[in-house]
Amino acid sequence: MTTTTSKPVIPPAVADQPFLIRSAGMLCHITSLPSVVDVASSDAASSIDWGCGDIGPVAHQFVDFLADAGQSLWQVLPLGPPAVLESPYSCYSAMAGHPAMISPEALVADGLVDNVEALSMAPPPVDRVGGAIEIRFDRVMESKMAVLRAAFDRFQSSDDDRWQAAFAGFETSQAYWLEDFALFESLARHFETNDWTSWPDQLPVRHIASLQQYRDQLRREVQFSKFVQFLFDRQWNQLKSHAKRRGIQLCGDMPIFVAHHSSDVWTHQSLFHLDEFGSPTVVAGVPPDYFSETGQRWGNPLYDWRANEQSNFAWWTARFRRAFEQFDLMRIDHFRGFESYWEVPAEEETAINGQWIKGPGRTLFDCVAAQLGRMPVIAEDLGLITEEVHHLRNELGFPGMRVAQFGFDSDETDWHYPETYTDACVAYTGTHDNDTTAGWLAERKFEGLPENTQRLLSRYRRGDDISVDDLVVAVLSSDASISIVPVQDYLGLGTEARINVPGKAFGNWAWRLDDAVLTPEFAQHLSGLVHEHSRVR
Repeated sequence: MTTTTSKPVIPPAVADQPFLIRSAGMLCHITSLPSVVDVASSDAASSIDWGCGDIGPVAHQFVDFLADAGQSLWQVLPLGPPAVLESPYSCYSAMAGHPAMISPEALVADGLVDNVEALSMAPPPVDRVGGAIEIRFDRVMESKMAVLRAAFDRFQSSDDDRWQAAFAGFETSQAYWLEDFALFESLARHFETNDWTSWPDQLPVRHIASLQQYRDQLRREVQFSKFVQFLFDRQWNQLKSHAKRRGIQLCGDMPIFVAHHSSDVWTHQSLFHLDEFGSPTVVAGVPPDYFSETGQRWGNPLYDWRANEQSNFAWWTARFRRAFEQFDLMRIDHFRGFESYWEVPAEEETAINGQWIKGPGRTLFDCVAAQLGRMPVIAEDLGLITEEVHHLRNELGFPGMRVAQFGFDSDETDWHYPETYTDACVAYTGTHDNDTTAGWLAERKFEGLPENTQRLLSRYRRGDDISVDDLVVAVLSSDASISIVPVQDYLGLGTEARINVPGKAFGNWAWRLDDAVLTPEFAQHLSGLVHEHSRVR
């Protein structure tokens, strides 16, 4: 690689990161929030279940719950619009927001739709599977897009200069990603596929005349896509302001990779390993591990790091700039891929026959930090982690992650045992990739665990068998600066509440909370736990 022109940045020591204060947080994705809202007018009065959580009043109420529960941080999954199977880790834009997360109730409050319209566009009643509330994203998107179309029509016919000025300001400030994204999304709707390699008229190679032809032809659709993102940005900023007022920091999640069928890859093809037809020559994944005997073939195109460095990491800088506009701190998923990553030939059906390739290391982060300043980052350093990965993380001054479930599955390493956590890490009971702790424990009996693990668990066991509460307390009482517990674990929910099974093609991301569980009594109980373990900021 060539040498970057950016001045190297001397990172702080991990423990010197200003966000690493002893505190507690909760992991709950936006779509997993309750979604029942009251809609009332002179003509109708009803409750609507919009099918999934959003960033409107239900999210504001969750922030209030977190504050009452003594929490200081809310961690969510990526906000982007999924490209495949609703996975937030494979989106068709690294910058855009998912329309399903836009709140119709907030649109009613803004006067962009009225209550009667909202009632007429609501999705059918939700399904309950084993007592859990399931998200049907097809129904959600059909209803949300109808509401958004109605809001757009009213916006287009409005003579309110304040709306027009706000929208124009958003177009200008976000033009660096918004223009290409809006055209990409409009073309995907027009051709009924986001596989840009199959589009006609030299669009795959971004021929200038073809791009302009379709910008003109699809002008209204392009404006609609921009408007949807304007609404998302408006509602998100309102949520972030409310969280700040209540003392809640928002923690985002940045996947290292992006989907092949995405605006990012279509717009910046030279930054990825693609063939002459735009198809990946190599794809991302991980080798066989705890989650899968054949590894995980994610299928995302891999970066051409030499080309990225020659551009002075311009796309990465823009990506981080957008992320830190939205969040107070950011978890980087699969951080180890920046040190070295698992490269799988695109023709392989599994991830077994791959190889480790060196990543950009600190060169990328130095370049971004030179332009954006200090980066409040949590490094997801789980899986097969080498000394080189630990060194890179520490060199950059990023705290890593510890996961209690991993510590109690074997006695081969003490890395994930709560008594080994330091103030330079962020501790979890489990992550979005794990079973809930109740589900995980249901498959294990104390007597069946390794002898050394039994001895260590005995420190936390308060009954005949280890419980979910025992592991929650183990994480809260540890020396980790920040403890983050999935909402399912705080509630003691079983496998039916698991949100993701890595390697499973269908049925993920569909779990959400019952609106009856976030009670004042529950908040008081959590606040007591947080105070007991000195995690109040």
